[in-house]
Amino acid sequence: MKVILLGELRGKGGEGDVVEVAQGFAENFLFPNGIAQPATPGNIKQLEERRHNIAKREEKRIADAEALKAALDGKTVVVDAKIGEEGQLFGSVTTTMIADAIEQQLGVEVDRKRVGKGQAIKTAGVHPVEVNIYREIGATVSVQVGKGAETAEEPKTEAAAEVEAPAEEAVEAEETVEVEE
Repeated sequence: MKVILLGELRGKGGEGDVVEVAQGFAENFLFPNGIAQPATPGNIKQLEERRHNIAKREEKRIADAEALKAALDGKTVVVDAKIGEEGQLFGSVTTTMIADAIEQQLGVEVDRKRVGKGQAIKTAGVHPVEVNIYREIGATVSVQVGKGAETAEEPKTEAAAEVEAPAEEAVEAEETVEVEE
């Protein structure tokens, strides 16, 4: 069955595209949710009249997506997680955690469904994560799990702990400054 999309449908097309879908999918999902309308001759004629407006909206979406890509591409975000021995996490880093970290640290709101992970992140370190922004436009964000070399700490002597304590406070102070920006 041919339908006219009224918005973006992942994997099928964008607003104004005429696509072929299964009849049940159209009748049970697309039409009731206002995502598409039947491709009747009258609706196709109306679509032709609206093409100019659709093209303007599409240009704006692409420009916004490019700006978002510039804000995200190549940036690094830190996700805190409990790290056990040998750099293994207790659990894994989720897309929600990554999206929250991007919003807090970079000030950019990203839907968790747009954050793609190839495999679950279960180890400490830096991992590249692809963020799908709009259609083919995507950005790669580096996700640092833990605060650097934060694996299971070895027992320290009291003197070594006292020497490292001021340095750790300075690092924490720098991190709070970065979060506020």
